[in-house]
Amino acid sequence: MIRSIPFVLIHLVALFSTTFLANGAEDLFNGKDLTGWHIDVPDADNDKDIKETFIVRDGNLVSLGTPRGHLITDKNFDNYRLDVEYRFPGKPGNCGVLVHASSPRALYKMFPQSIEVQMNHQHAGDFWCIVEDITVPDMIKRRGPKDTWGITEGKARRILNLTDGSEKPLGDWNTMAIECLGDQVKVWVNGDLVNHGTDCTTNKGQIALQAEGAEVEFRKLQLTPISKLSE
Repeated sequence: MIRSIPFVLIHLVALFSTTFLANGAEDLFNGKDLTGWHIDVPDADNDKDIKETFIVRDGNLVSLGTPRGHLITDKNFDNYRLDVEYRFPGKPGNCGVLVHASSPRALYKMFPQSIEVQMNHQHAGDFWCIVEDITVPDMIKRRGPKDTWGITEGKARRILNLTDGSEKPLGDWNTMAIECLGDQVKVWVNGDLVNHGTDCTTNKGQIALQAEGAEVEFRKLQLTPISKLSE
């Protein structure tokens, strides 16, 4: 009887795991390779021997920062929550998660058309408009004079987040939750609400991770379908 307890526990764990997965949650990163993703690095067009930008190391998905480009899901998604765990293991720097990505290299012949959720150290949660647009409260305060706004090169595309100090110390793991539902995008960093945009000009697309000069490790990229936004 004692020996049967572990066997029963194993089956109970499996049962609860199956129930959890029944909500449609999907791990976008399998911990082993880049299955389900493709890489777009413009400098690779003319240099087939260029070093890799995105790799898997010690079970983490790693953006090495250079050569610059994007890792993009093969599939399109809408109405979801994306839970991300990430850190800058070395020097602080820039990166981002792009939602509703579509046309590649739409901005500066580099960035896919999308809404960027910024991960740049100490600025996590800013929005950047990349040939798409989104609205937040206090737009002039958070984006600048209205006549400078735009979604293409040279325009005011950055929308500041709501908080300072939500990120953990350099080297620690951060959590970022991004909910996309209809024309809304809502973002939390380490449990703090850091942005909530409405009237987004798109409501579906691919998800992309950036390489923008700094090494970033990702250990979780889990997507769950949703029908309402979290409070």
